[in-house]
Amino acid sequence: MKIAVTYENGEVFQHFGHSEQFKLYEADNGAVTHAEVVDTNGSGHGALAGFLKAHGVDVLICGGIGGGAKNALAQAGIQLFGGVQGDADQAVQNFLAGRLQFNPDVACSHHGSHHEGDHQCGGHDHNCGGSCHS
Repeated sequence: MKIAVTYENGEVFQHFGHSEQFKLYEADNGAVTHAEVVDTNGSGHGALAGFLKAHGVDVLICGGIGGGAKNALAQAGIQLFGGVQGDADQAVQNFLAGRLQFNPDVACSHHGSHHEGDHQCGGHDHNCGGSCHS
């Protein structure tokens, strides 16, 4: 699995469309096996979903994100966990451990049945209540 986090100075960057860097994590069996920071080279809003897809990203963890970007990510088959704040590495560790705190209104509104059983959307730690599996 490949996870991308909007990234700035070690933290989850809070505006997806203005992200200048992503930290990409490769994970296997619940552990990070590789991580690297990549520059977006000036790609903005709509182009960022294609940028992530080209890098083989399965999951995006970010702060704020607009509706157009959410739709582009959904079309690219990238699961979204938005509304996340704080340390980027810790966010990925929390995601892998099933305890990521995220905003279900941001994260789940465009994903319906795209959720797989290997992530936290059905959990109770973030008040999603499983509504994103409808």
